[in-house]
Amino acid sequence: MHGPAWVGWLLVLLCAAAGAYCLVRAHTGPPAERDAARGEGLMALGMAAMACPASAAASAAWSPWLFTVVFGTAGLWALARRHLHHAVGAGAMVYMALTMVLPPEWWGVSGPPERMGHMAGTVPMGHSAPGGVPLLTGLLLAYFTVYVIAAGVRLVPAAETVARTAAAGGPAAPAGPPGVLRACRVAMGIGMLAMLLAL
Repeated sequence: MHGPAWVGWLLVLLCAAAGAYCLVRAHTGPPAERDAARGEGLMALGMAAMACPASAAASAAWSPWLFTVVFGTAGLWALARRHLHHAVGAGAMVYMALTMVLPPEWWGVSGPPERMGHMAGTVPMGHSAPGGVPLLTGLLLAYFTVYVIAAGVRLVPAAETVARTAAAGGPAAPAGPPGVLRACRVAMGIGMLAMLLAL
């Protein structure tokens, strides 16, 4: 990832917290929610690992390939389970992992000679120059922007219901675990947007 180290650390904290909560829900939540919570927990923890600033620890040369295999498998599993959003998220993770190791010629992108050597696939994770296909990056950005806005809008009615109940003199019950899980999904979508922008 590119950009200041503090942005990377914020993403690590955000994604790790969301991933931990999702994994807890995968064990304690309703059975219908557990499968989705497992997928989201894996995605969030993978995002946290990928967002870790390179200045903190040197990444192994094989780590982008590990991300590719893990999230490629997760994406195929999500497609088999008809979880399209999880499949898109896993595909975005595979795409970001591959941009760390594949040279720009592979993506059909040209650049100045001095930059081409920098992107020759031997640069540690977090140190490569921007890569990938601008059109594909743009499509993923558009998808996650729409997802974050739509998911964020769905959080508002729950908050309004709690406020109306409290104003009517009823017990001011919290939004509860499902509301927190939805907020985690919004946070992960924002994290994905930040990571795509940092390609």
